[in-house]
Amino acid sequence: MNPELYTKILDQGMDPATVTQQIDNFKNGFPFLKIIAPATPGHGIKVLNAEELKHFLEIYPKKASQKEIVKFVPASGAASRMFKDLFSFLEGDGDLEKSSFTKKFIQNIEKFAFYEDLDLYLRSQGSSIAASLASRDYKKIVAALLSEEGLGYGSLPKGLLRFHKYLNENRTPAHEHLIEGVHYAVGKGNTVKIHFTVSPEHEEKFKTEIESVLPGIQEATGLAFEISYSQQKKSTDTIAVTMDNEPFEEEDGSLLFRPAGHGALLENLNDIKADLIFIKNIDNVVPDRLKSTTKEYKMAIGGLLLEAQEKIFDAIRAMDQEITHQSVAQAAQVYHEVLGGKIPTTESGQSLEELARYIKDKLNRPIRVCGMVKNTGEPGGGPFWIEEKDGSHSLQILETAQIDLNDPSSKTQMMASTHFNPVDLVCGTKDYHGRSFDLLEFRDMQTGFITEKSKSGRDLKALELPGLWNGAMAGWNTLFVEVPLITFNPVKTVNDLLRDEHQG
Repeated sequence: MNPELYTKILDQGMDPATVTQQIDNFKNGFPFLKIIAPATPGHGIKVLNAEELKHFLEIYPKKASQKEIVKFVPASGAASRMFKDLFSFLEGDGDLEKSSFTKKFIQNIEKFAFYEDLDLYLRSQGSSIAASLASRDYKKIVAALLSEEGLGYGSLPKGLLRFHKYLNENRTPAHEHLIEGVHYAVGKGNTVKIHFTVSPEHEEKFKTEIESVLPGIQEATGLAFEISYSQQKKSTDTIAVTMDNEPFEEEDGSLLFRPAGHGALLENLNDIKADLIFIKNIDNVVPDRLKSTTKEYKMAIGGLLLEAQEKIFDAIRAMDQEITHQSVAQAAQVYHEVLGGKIPTTESGQSLEELARYIKDKLNRPIRVCGMVKNTGEPGGGPFWIEEKDGSHSLQILETAQIDLNDPSSKTQMMASTHFNPVDLVCGTKDYHGRSFDLLEFRDMQTGFITEKSKSGRDLKALELPGLWNGAMAGWNTLFVEVPLITFNPVKTVNDLLRDEHQG
């Protein structure tokens, strides 16, 4: 690296060695993962029968009441993409017939939870929704919703938009996550702990929203709440390069660093010290009438994790006490039956002490249970069995970019996949001594993503760190559980809020 570039990197507060590695990644790309098979029901995805569901629902509250539980909600994403079609309509001539999306939006305007706020704003401007509809001034309605002068929905994060209508209130996703926490995230000391990752410019607005609704929830439930926030760390930004893999320089000569995707949140997750951490995206919420299924399956995957963790801890402790054929066999059985692990033949021929060391290394890791829904065409990472470098098999959530679609076998395996990840995870991040793992040690840095973007009219390449539930958790022990499709209700466009699942 030339001295001038080295100095620029230091001046911008970044690590030259890390940046050098990132530039090498642009030049060399990332290797594809070796797929053994898709994870499917009975082969990597557990489908809970009625008896098992009942069992986990019974054990979870007893075990959870003694645990530190945190609900971790990535909430920094802007909502601007939700309104892409409405922005396009504003740039046009206002003819509703030219935009079927906007026409549907306008025709159903009274069904949105933000209707009252929108009408109130227009009335403050001497108009109303009814008056704008009567005069066919549809642009006025859309502009009032999106513009900074109006409700500002075009630049707010999803967590602060009104999603759901109720008789006495209209809730944002941030509000709904508090209510969800009451259902399944009550931990030690009757406390609900929720952590939101937010962008710097919106943290105060999140705090204002939470502070406006939390007292009522606390009074109604008698529970204590601890709400915390963090921002994606600047140190996790990655350098951008030109299409020739040279550092991309801004007009003022500074280097361009960009946020590195949700994988950067591994650092935020690593700062959370808890026995159990639930992860769920900010926009995947439903009204109260549909929350019961979400509650059941969150409790079920939590109970499954705690039960699996106990078996793993017992097996490790038995080997710590004495390495015998019995203790090693017990650990091997747990590795195979609880985690679905397969010991390579190269390892099974080792001495008892070496085999014990190998199995302990496989068991003594962070653990996660991931809900999986049947694939209905929605985009999302898929569950697969892959072959590790040591020949063992592990369960991973893969994105399409990690799969070699030019390899007929890999493409066949991908097409045979039946489920995908709706970002429905519960994590155990402490070891059998009760110490927190350093989660950064368990990510696979060779599972990043390279994308093409543009800045100031110039093309560039951007680098995303291994995705939070993809390569960032590659070294974790993983269990997949099928969860009902009703538990997955993301909002990608504003008109998704018209779906029955988001109506009161």
